[in-house]
Amino acid sequence: MDMLSHTLTEAGRLGLGIDMAQASGWPFGGPWVTPADASKYVTYKTRPSHIWTRGVYYEGLMALYRTDQQKRYYDYAVDWGQKHQWGIRNGVTDRNADNQCAGQTYLELYQIDPKPERLHDIKAAVDNMVASDKVDDWNWIDALQMAMPVFAKLAVITKDNAYYEKMYAVYNFSKTQHGGNGLYNPQDKLWWRDKDFVPPYKEPNGEDCYWSRGNGWVVAAMVRVLEVMPKDAPHRAEYEQMYLAMMQALPPLQRPDGFWNVSLHDPTHFGGKEMTGTALFTYGMAWGLNNGLLDKKQYEPIIAKAWQGMVKDCIHQDGFLGYVQGTGKEPKDSQPVSYTSKPDFEDYGLGCFLLAGSEVYKLK
Repeated sequence: MDMLSHTLTEAGRLGLGIDMAQASGWPFGGPWVTPADASKYVTYKTRPSHIWTRGVYYEGLMALYRTDQQKRYYDYAVDWGQKHQWGIRNGVTDRNADNQCAGQTYLELYQIDPKPERLHDIKAAVDNMVASDKVDDWNWIDALQMAMPVFAKLAVITKDNAYYEKMYAVYNFSKTQHGGNGLYNPQDKLWWRDKDFVPPYKEPNGEDCYWSRGNGWVVAAMVRVLEVMPKDAPHRAEYEQMYLAMMQALPPLQRPDGFWNVSLHDPTHFGGKEMTGTALFTYGMAWGLNNGLLDKKQYEPIIAKAWQGMVKDCIHQDGFLGYVQGTGKEPKDSQPVSYTSKPDFEDYGLGCFLLAGSEVYKLK
């Protein structure tokens, strides 16, 4: 087994919590969840495990499953859905994108085995949004990754363009309206995380604040939407143009060690390695090469440097993943981020890593 395949397999094993109950740290920057009860998310307190942090882990697990179809990966995801009765946090009237994130995996599992219970609640929640005139739900850019792929998958499953139209309306409001004139800066081709960071807010060096992981979420949203949308789907061209614009902005900002700083335009503001934003950018770039949207000569060295940096500098011998910034919304949150720092309760770090690795693996 080659090194990349071995790394992904080990990541999958550790993410399942197998043989990790006594590990000195959470696997890959996140807590293990015992297979005996996938509904619980246990660290210093117990949470329901269908919150967004765990949902992103399952995005990565399903990407690993598509790469290496071990039945235990599929079974673990199904068990998670069953333990939550395929429901979303706070019920079907909730419009919060974070809580809809679990639906990405529910719908993927439905496409594998179309049992109606896997579809019911997430469809009901999104149908409520489609039926309303409200379009200002996604007022923070993380929401694009959490919810847009759900809308796109439902459009594919139901063959109903209403999901595409609603997705575009809410996305476009985020892009052009939130924060006054939108959260996207077409000059820098990057996104402000939310209204708190639009100008006149500045980083210590006088530059705009573009949070690495926040922009990584937008990259992942574009990738995961483009991955499932047919070529003639409404508004597909907009998402492809956004993806390509961000791909132009990111290469000059990469560090010599392969990582991207938490503050993309201010390397002195909590400068240092950070894995999650780096993994999401790597995921996006590798996907672009695999789908013929990016130039191999330009992007292959960038991807290789980022992947090698993550594997070499982040992974501990016991599987713990270092340099994972904890929950927050800006460079200063959950600092200091280091090789040994432990985030508060997230395992989305593993999800991001598996998404990146699953696309890097295909480059072979």
